[in-house]
Amino acid sequence: EVQKHSVHTLVFRSLKRTHDMFVADNAKPILLDEESHKVKMAVKLRTEYGSVLHMPTLKENLREKGGPNTGDPYGHKQYPGNQGEELEYMITGTHPYPPGPGVALTADTKVQRMPSESAAQSLAVALPASQSRLDANRTAAGVGDIYRHAGIPERSQPPGVSLLHAMVEAGGNKNSALVAKKAPTMPKPQWHPPWKLYRVISGHLGWVRCIAVEPGNQWFVTGSADRTIKIWDLASGKLKLSLTGHISTVRGVIVSARSPYLFSCGEDKQVKCWDLEYNKVIRHYHGHLSAVYGLDLHPTIDVLVTCSRDSTARIWDVRTKASVHTLSGHTNAVATVKCQAAEPQIITGSHDTTIRLWDLVAGKTRVTLTNHKKSVRAVVLHPRHYTFASGSPDNIKQWKFPDGNFIQNLSGHNAIINTLAVNSDGVLVSGADNGTMHLWDWRTGYNFQRVHAAVQPGSLDSESGIFACVFDQSESRLLTAEADKTIKVYKEDDTATEETHPVSWKPEIIKRKRF
Repeated sequence: EVQKHSVHTLVFRSLKRTHDMFVADNAKPILLDEESHKVKMAVKLRTEYGSVLHMPTLKENLREKGGPNTGDPYGHKQYPGNQGEELEYMITGTHPYPPGPGVALTADTKVQRMPSESAAQSLAVALPASQSRLDANRTAAGVGDIYRHAGIPERSQPPGVSLLHAMVEAGGNKNSALVAKKAPTMPKPQWHPPWKLYRVISGHLGWVRCIAVEPGNQWFVTGSADRTIKIWDLASGKLKLSLTGHISTVRGVIVSARSPYLFSCGEDKQVKCWDLEYNKVIRHYHGHLSAVYGLDLHPTIDVLVTCSRDSTARIWDVRTKASVHTLSGHTNAVATVKCQAAEPQIITGSHDTTIRLWDLVAGKTRVTLTNHKKSVRAVVLHPRHYTFASGSPDNIKQWKFPDGNFIQNLSGHNAIINTLAVNSDGVLVSGADNGTMHLWDWRTGYNFQRVHAAVQPGSLDSESGIFACVFDQSESRLLTAEADKTIKVYKEDDTATEETHPVSWKPEIIKRKRF
């Protein structure tokens, strides 16, 4: 029992001694925590930012005078050791710096390689004296630049030359995140020989309103305000035949590639089918309530499409003369219509400023394009590309099928554009009410030629106007129907070369407008 008592006594005394030591040193663990925190922060500072500690620092005289938001627009946490002292900011990126050493760098704030000291000095030489003193030793973006990037008001005047340009010029890091993107420029256009007038054909007694070339490329047909349709030999330009039957201006003609038929329409509301073996009208298509302004044939099926001042387009069965569909939706006269084998199979342009792409089977609108601000009098389909163009006094616009996605504007033909034509070489022709004709490179929209032919002797200058134009089947000749009662024929200038007629082109910045 004596031994047990002595053991308990020894244990009690040792426990009491341990307790007394703990009570005497109860603040020691806190001090240890503070020391370990400082050590940890020093290690993290060295680990996270060791690669930039050797860089010069940009000092700003920022002093804590109040809460954490005073003098620090980001609300960064201030550590106890920094209160009342001069703060050092090490700016290495172009984005707001992380709130503290313990926060890892993100992809946006990675360290960028700065230009060398000699490069910075060479930059400073080109700056004004006062500015060079500020920027001579600068190798990182200023705090003002950082604030401006973040949308926060600057506290100091920004440098006259941005660091971004200095870094690029000094041979710094060519990281795509730093190099400013170049504005899109127009690619160099394809060279096209200029077109020259080589024949003027007279014979009509009124404005020549429409023109079409037959598939065999032997002759062409015109319709006029003198109410006649005339057929001309393409090679010689001589009149072969005159057809009478319309009682008002003939506004549209087209020759079928599937049958020996010629179709015409006019302001007398009539749509006629002519049999060219007998030179007689064999069918009438009745239904339009007002003047019929244009027509087109479907390339693969026996369907005729017409458009009218009654705000509709109509689809006709060529053989039965039945009106298959009435395409309603436009709110003003439909000035032009085109057909193609692919969807959308019908495209119309109207004086209501819209273009509509139609579903032929359903007889309903697929897409309505409202980009134009004035009447659309002309539409043309590219013979090889799945694209088309529309002409209006505000602009010529190019579009992609099938949804009518906008491609680009062709600006500069500031007149009422009555007609468009394009060939396989990418030459787009626009003819206007004032008699001017512009020729464009389809791909780039470059206007490589402007033509304003003289009116026929005896005509008034006010009778200078182009109502229709078309390329022949070989695409070597361009025919225009004009207000001076003539048909003008153009061909490429065989003597022209890239040296004699160079492309006057500069890589100008493209200013594309959606509307």
